[in-house]
Amino acid sequence: MITTSPALCRSSAVGLALAASLGAAPVVTAAPAPTTSKSEAWLDPYYDQRLGWGSCAKNPGDTMGRDLDKAGVQCADVTVPLDYADPRGRTITIAISRLKATDTHHRIGSILLNNGGPGGTALESPPEFHAWMKKVGPRYDIVGFDPRFVGRSTPLDCGLPVGTNLFSAGHSRASFDRQVVLQKDLAAKCRATNASVLPHITTRNTARDMDVIRGALGEKKISYFGYSYGTYLGTVYTQMFPGRADRMVLDGAIDPRKFGPRLLREAVGENEQALADWASWAAARNDTYGLGRTRAQVLATVDRVIRASARAPLTVGTAPETFQLDDTRTPFLLLAGLDSDTDTSRAALGEQISVLNKAASGQPTRLSPQFAGLLRFALTSEQSHHGSVQPAVICGDVAAPRDPEVYWRDIERSRAAYPRFGALVNNIGPCAFWDLPREKPTRVKQDAKVLIVSATGDPRTVHKGAVALHGLLPSSKLITLKGANRHAIYGLYENACVDNKVNRYLATGKLPAHDRTCSQQAGLQTG
Repeated sequence: MITTSPALCRSSAVGLALAASLGAAPVVTAAPAPTTSKSEAWLDPYYDQRLGWGSCAKNPGDTMGRDLDKAGVQCADVTVPLDYADPRGRTITIAISRLKATDTHHRIGSILLNNGGPGGTALESPPEFHAWMKKVGPRYDIVGFDPRFVGRSTPLDCGLPVGTNLFSAGHSRASFDRQVVLQKDLAAKCRATNASVLPHITTRNTARDMDVIRGALGEKKISYFGYSYGTYLGTVYTQMFPGRADRMVLDGAIDPRKFGPRLLREAVGENEQALADWASWAAARNDTYGLGRTRAQVLATVDRVIRASARAPLTVGTAPETFQLDDTRTPFLLLAGLDSDTDTSRAALGEQISVLNKAASGQPTRLSPQFAGLLRFALTSEQSHHGSVQPAVICGDVAAPRDPEVYWRDIERSRAAYPRFGALVNNIGPCAFWDLPREKPTRVKQDAKVLIVSATGDPRTVHKGAVALHGLLPSSKLITLKGANRHAIYGLYENACVDNKVNRYLATGKLPAHDRTCSQQAGLQTG
């Protein structure tokens, strides 16, 4: 599962897709759930800490930091307990950034940003959000943060050989068995290197960190914008700290009852449909990609590529950088390319499938910088830290089956209906070998006035999940973008109808009187 924003967009094909689907877990005994209230004296030093705002640039080569400095953003570290049940014990730091309000006479307050993941950063996001917010931007202190163990916060890196665990089970029992070995090894590496912190890398602890940030900023209430996984985080915050959220927007919303290691199973149909829609797009551009002149022909080419990778791994790229792609890896590339239906995103997937098609025919291939970057992300240790944080959060939140046979049965049952993605979304992951979460998943019992945004064809966090969250929060309102295969909308999809409604809410604090529907075409309101 990923999210959005330049960082979001750069990782979106990866991040939004990844966070949504891992493995499953239990073991160990659960510890009592810690409580976190400002009234409890032992947390006062955290809530009352004075932040040392300064330059965002860590060194002369820190491009992101220099860009933030130029934009007028300042950065600071917030100290929080590693374990909220032991606040006098070890501490960690949360990196935050702030673009201060310039319209101080009409200042609304602070808005905290989360770009999803889990594992997504938002430290770099205040300038772009300021632009997207248009006239209301100068009225907010716009605050980005890297959640615990993400980005510039206290880091986590298990030394993994891959940047994601989101692979397919492949076509055979032998390929699935190899996945069991791989996913078990990923969990073992994290346990061997970071056993002391893994139990504390959870959504509920990140929500506690958010409330400490609120206190350290001197805000009685804080506004919030979350994409993708960030919608689940925002929902959890409303339940743990009722009354402390001001204006909250949840874009690409998740049904909190479905969040967990196997969340992406909810979106398997949407991904198959998004692939079919992309195939129609590619068929109209056969002269460019050579994948077929009809939807059926393009899908047949995709299936032929996957079957070829099952017989023998495909070699793509040129020395010194080549990659081996078997049938456990090629479906990931399809999934990663389907987070958006824009021409830019579809062209990137077209180029990638064209490369794989040539490789399947034994032809030499050259990789674009984007494709090479995606492969390095997924298949090398370059993004080990991302591959470490994502399962740590998901496995730390929700337990799931430990028996490999549960996954294998689900895989086999799914193949006929979902031939490209059934074996991926049902595959085993590291959570099957993780320790039992220390706290029970958050249940939604408190109503909250939030604005939910969702696209009907969202291939990551499905529209029915947003509808379900809307039902759990009766005072919420839902903006539906009709007809788009798109994950994460506000600011990124350039839909004027959605953007204007979100900005009106952020400006006034008043939710629409009724749920609203926007059209994919020209950002029009349809109802």
